[in-house]
Amino acid sequence: MESAVPAAGFLYWVGAGTVAYVALRISYSLFTALRVWGLGNKEGVGPSLGEWAVVTGSTDGIGKSYAEELAKRGMKVVLISRSQDKLKQVSSEIREKFKVETRTIAVDFGSEDIYDKIKTDLAGLEIGVLVNNVGMSYVYPEYFLEIPDLDNTIKKLININIVSVCKMTQLVLPGMEDRSKGVILNISSASGMYPFPLMTIYSATKAFVDFFSRCLHEEYKSKGIFVQSVLPFLVATKLAKIQKPTLDKPSSETFVKSAIKTVGLQSRTSGYLVHSLTASIISLLPNWICLKMMMFFTKSLRARYLKKHKKN
Repeated sequence: MESAVPAAGFLYWVGAGTVAYVALRISYSLFTALRVWGLGNKEGVGPSLGEWAVVTGSTDGIGKSYAEELAKRGMKVVLISRSQDKLKQVSSEIREKFKVETRTIAVDFGSEDIYDKIKTDLAGLEIGVLVNNVGMSYVYPEYFLEIPDLDNTIKKLININIVSVCKMTQLVLPGMEDRSKGVILNISSASGMYPFPLMTIYSATKAFVDFFSRCLHEEYKSKGIFVQSVLPFLVATKLAKIQKPTLDKPSSETFVKSAIKTVGLQSRTSGYLVHSLTASIISLLPNWICLKMMMFFTKSLRARYLKKHKKN
């Protein structure tokens, strides 16, 4: 009986310590959530970083919304996308609405020989913010070997989703390093956080963007440069083929207004409170359950697409 007393005391302190640890974790999580999603960092991005912001894939969706938000904060904006007509339209809208200078560069990020032109067009600009947003996904979820025009799809996905991020960073980072300040926002995807079967190449390229961003942030944060990996779930954009925004599928404007407030607070973010909660819940699940869920989701999308287009 005497030996049971020390054992009971030991278990008591183990239990008390565990409860205290859990309480501290919960308190810290709540404090962090309040700081990020309640208060945000409204002054984290603006002309103090540099006169110009560069946004790739800037004529639609998330890229366009980032360009508008940065212009709203007083930054001059370089819009880079494929269609010169769309670039002119968006450029004109931003100039008229926000009274800032804009420039456009029309290039196809599916090609590899565009970066000398971009470098020439960006020469002499004090670039404080780079948004690597341009991206390409599948037309519909499909098994790897059944992807239409597989060779070309592989090349374009790698060039647009991976090479563009590396090359644009290579062009802009030296100026930021010289001034010891700057922000690079790399738009990844929740599919880069978890494997998405039937979206294999896209998922893998977005995982690269996430890892690249996290490594780069560690390399350059001591030099005053903040690199953020943005991993949204579904946003109502043309790329996602969602027209009507909902609470869990916000418009690109709503998403960007939320995400940009996390700059300086989170180097890796879902960008939107509902998406952050979703990511937290999924992270608690075993990997095999996650894979089953993602496979079920993409198979249902594939079946719906094939039925609509009457394919086998």
